[in-house]
Amino acid sequence: MVNVTDTVLFTLVHDFFKVYLPNERKYSANTVRAYRKALDLLFDYVKVQKNVKLNEITFEMIDSKILAGFLDSLENERSCSVSTRNHRLQCIRAFYGYCAKMESTAIVHALEIKKVPASVTQKVLVEHMSERAVEAILKAPDIATKKGLRDMFIMMFLYNTGARIQELLDIRLKDIRLCKTPTVVLHGKGGKTRTVPLTGKITEHLKRYLDAFHPHEDSYSSRYLFYVVRNDGLKRMTEDNARRLIHQYGVAARNICAEVPDDVHPHLFRHSRAMHLYRNGVDLLLVSQWLGHSKPETTLIYAHADTELKRKAIEKAIPDDSAMKPFTDSERFTVDDEDLLRQLCGLR
Repeated sequence: MVNVTDTVLFTLVHDFFKVYLPNERKYSANTVRAYRKALDLLFDYVKVQKNVKLNEITFEMIDSKILAGFLDSLENERSCSVSTRNHRLQCIRAFYGYCAKMESTAIVHALEIKKVPASVTQKVLVEHMSERAVEAILKAPDIATKKGLRDMFIMMFLYNTGARIQELLDIRLKDIRLCKTPTVVLHGKGGKTRTVPLTGKITEHLKRYLDAFHPHEDSYSSRYLFYVVRNDGLKRMTEDNARRLIHQYGVAARNICAEVPDDVHPHLFRHSRAMHLYRNGVDLLLVSQWLGHSKPETTLIYAHADTELKRKAIEKAIPDDSAMKPFTDSERFTVDDEDLLRQLCGLR
């Protein structure tokens, strides 16, 4: 057993992840994993900054200055978005809030953590790819190889199902139904599940993938659909592993198609598919249900993005010296979420 310098800290860490989150709060395994990732990354940062081992970390080492530096490193060194930064902070605050309730001596440390504010997020157009860009990326892997076949299918599956990367990697063989109308059950945020239909094209590739990677498994198997071989066993592929391989294919595809973004990541396939469905006339409510959004208004980002793209195209098409130019200003044509909601609901 490793001796720890601060037994109170690590006892609370244990109880937070093993008792409080799963048993008392009834959080899903995926949610617990997100909280664990945040605290694990913070501890790794403290180890480097304080030049200590994990078991030597104490409450006193983690003050507002260290936490602020950690959050900055997420953005600057790990290229995390502001929303990811804020989510990590939210997870760490939750842990310290638990500590304050369970141990009176931890209250002062929880107050110290509260000094670090969340970053302000700016509203930006939803990032997505054109259909040409998606096609170029899917053609990047060499499907004559087993790895290329797997990698291409991962990206195709992300695009065709609109799955989040965590949902994709959590799929087990028993979640797939290859019947008359093939489907896959996705396990989303907060323990929510949804069933997504599989089209004929993706089903064909799925069968080919299963023959190559799961030749002896039946439809009731609990084995992960996507796995890696580690320590002489088949383990769930990690999100970081999937992000790396997708980014590499994005870089390769950009050399062929200029429409491919500089940074291709898993969530880009989800946004792209939703945008393409919306532009092809699929109702936003159906897109919302398909994506597994708990609030239908979340899906309005796609309508807002499409409106903005059309406005910018009109602005670009009108010469600067045209008499119509003053009527194409951004403020005049910017539509916020409330306006869109009213229009979609028939209030305007």
